[in-house]
Amino acid sequence: MACLAFAACARDDGVAAPPGGQPAATSAPPPAPRASLEPDTANAPIERAAPPTLQPVALGRFAAADRVSAAMTGALEVEDSRITGDSGASFLTERVAIVRGGDEYSAGQRYADVMMVDAGQPVELRRVLDETRSDDGQGFCDSMKTGFLALASYEEAGVRVLKLVALQGDGIPAAAAEDTRLCAAASYEAGR
Repeated sequence: MACLAFAACARDDGVAAPPGGQPAATSAPPPAPRASLEPDTANAPIERAAPPTLQPVALGRFAAADRVSAAMTGALEVEDSRITGDSGASFLTERVAIVRGGDEYSAGQRYADVMMVDAGQPVELRRVLDETRSDDGQGFCDSMKTGFLALASYEEAGVRVLKLVALQGDGIPAAAAEDTRLCAAASYEAGR
């Protein structure tokens, strides 16, 4: 303790004290090379998780439940990548997203309002890759190409209901979308 009070005390470990009361310098080991931090692909393959597969909200046959669906498609067959109507209308589609009813497909326009579903209802958004018009030339978007189909399905009074919304536009329907326009909204029911 007495040595702490007097600055002139000599260290007895044989190492000279650093000037100005600084602690002795220590050296850390050098950082590991970057290559040693990466997995060795020669010894073990890298496994990555596959992106999640979007599950359909509805598949199967549905009867037209309103005037729009009866006029546009008649009964509807919903398959994994194709939607076909008894009228001859057919849509080759790809699933692009599962959104919610409360989401907007265009500024201020929500799926829930058009489909008359709950804001939390899952809505399957499909891009239309190819469209064949019905036998009478009728299309959801008149003479324009249908860009997207949105599908929502729920059970009501023991009946599976399918709501379909046809949208025109090339960009993904969203609140900031500028070219998305509503073409038609139709209802279908399973088991009729």
